[in-house]
Amino acid sequence: MPRVAVCLSGCGVFDGSEIHEAVLTMLALDQAGADIVCCAPNVEQAVVMDHLTRSPAGGQSRNVLVESARIARGNIVDLAGVKASQIDALIFPGGFGAAKNLCNFADVGPECSVHPQVERLVGEMLEAGKPIGAICIAPAMLARIVGRRDMHPRMTIGTDESTASAMEKMGVRHQDCPCESFVVDEAHKIVTTPAYMLGKGPAQVFEGIRRLVGEILRLA
Repeated sequence: MPRVAVCLSGCGVFDGSEIHEAVLTMLALDQAGADIVCCAPNVEQAVVMDHLTRSPAGGQSRNVLVESARIARGNIVDLAGVKASQIDALIFPGGFGAAKNLCNFADVGPECSVHPQVERLVGEMLEAGKPIGAICIAPAMLARIVGRRDMHPRMTIGTDESTASAMEKMGVRHQDCPCESFVVDEAHKIVTTPAYMLGKGPAQVFEGIRRLVGEILRLA
């Protein structure tokens, strides 16, 4: 049974993990018989959003690991304790948390920095030749890490020209892709899918995520 880490970034699309994407990723993994390890960095969120008004919730602070535990039903570990030697694959759901808490791409674009524990684990996975999946906006975070390694993998965030251009500036080859499909870079074992960068609802998003998970498990 393959052991797959799902790295979360909070709870809620505007300041954490996109909940549909996170849950659908775990559903596809569970249907395929994988052992799921949910993890998240133990840091404060970059911002707390009111998801009803879609505006910042002034005076509030929340912890990424604590909020991610909501999605994982409490079955979650600190990312700092996860090593590539313990898992067979790694998947990052999207949501603004991936671009604000796992890195700061949402604020500074191609010059972003990545959380040290995220960069460490991704680096270990790349060195071990183990597959990595990134969903929705999460490929922008991953692009910053692989760009520093002069790898130039093929990746996608869908069809958004400005985000695709930013990813190419970080050193990846962007490929347009519909929501229901995925892009796989066989050489580097990186699989990406647009999900809610393009998707209109859970069924459409699940098709791309289901196929991404299938590729990840094939490569594991």
